[in-house]
Amino acid sequence: MIKKSILIAAFTLSIPFYGCKAQDVSEPQIGGIKQFVQISTDDTAKPVLLFLSGGPGSSMIKNEAAFTRILRSRFTIVHWDQRNAGKTLALNPSPTQPSVEQMVNDTYQVIEFVRKKLGKEKIYLLGSSWGNVLGFQIVKTHPQLLHAYFAVNPVVSQVASEKELLLTLKTHFEGNPLATEELAKVNIPIKADEDLFYLRKWLFYKDGKEFVTSNEFKNGFLEWSKSWSPVWNEVMNIDLPETLKEVDCPVYFFVGKNDIQTSTRITVKYFERLQAPKKELYIFEKSGHQIHQDEPERFQNTIISTLAQRTP
Repeated sequence: MIKKSILIAAFTLSIPFYGCKAQDVSEPQIGGIKQFVQISTDDTAKPVLLFLSGGPGSSMIKNEAAFTRILRSRFTIVHWDQRNAGKTLALNPSPTQPSVEQMVNDTYQVIEFVRKKLGKEKIYLLGSSWGNVLGFQIVKTHPQLLHAYFAVNPVVSQVASEKELLLTLKTHFEGNPLATEELAKVNIPIKADEDLFYLRKWLFYKDGKEFVTSNEFKNGFLEWSKSWSPVWNEVMNIDLPETLKEVDCPVYFFVGKNDIQTSTRITVKYFERLQAPKKELYIFEKSGHQIHQDEPERFQNTIISTLAQRTP
């Protein structure tokens, strides 16, 4: 359910355009359920930029002003809460166990909804982390719908990335008996929820998030795994260097130099091999896995700079 304060703000800032407002909230039927789509603009002549949130099971909407304030000067910004996430989950839980295929189909339907609502032939699409699992499938199957694709800390070869992460964590926590014991239990490919839990626990602890050692965090993680472990097991089978060697739209890779969750080394190697009509790689020196949070101003200005590179 949408909070009353959000509804009041939406009506207060109302500016009509093709049936939308300055911040228009829609709940279209996507994949058999209501899904939450938020469109923010003051001019529909602007190109559309649709964000695909990380996760799975996360939403970028809550703090989106921090990393879209500059972008709004040049883009119509669209946020979508995926099934079983954020405000879409509040509207209705998925009646079936989510799968990658189902959520890729959802993504395509959201793009079609946005294109029709705003009268656009093409849009810009941005995937953050897990969002790239969905985004690269759209790039592969429907490149004609995209001006360009922004791959931000993408999932590329997740088994290889998790192996690198495990080695990094074992080395980093070599003198920590509990970390050493728990990380020694991890199997890759992931065979049980506890494998991923121990990896993420010590990754987040390394990043300074000490709350991850609490029982509350573990209980929350295991609750998340009820919905998302089957999806993540599918993600572990993704190997883009083997399945997507060439794309038919411009792609821009945004990579955090310090990202060990989706390996920077693996992503850069994939970028170098990928064939595309246009491609650029941007390394964010002060960022880890959350570029939009770590360097929000450069993140936005770099996206805007790509507009000048477009061939009319």
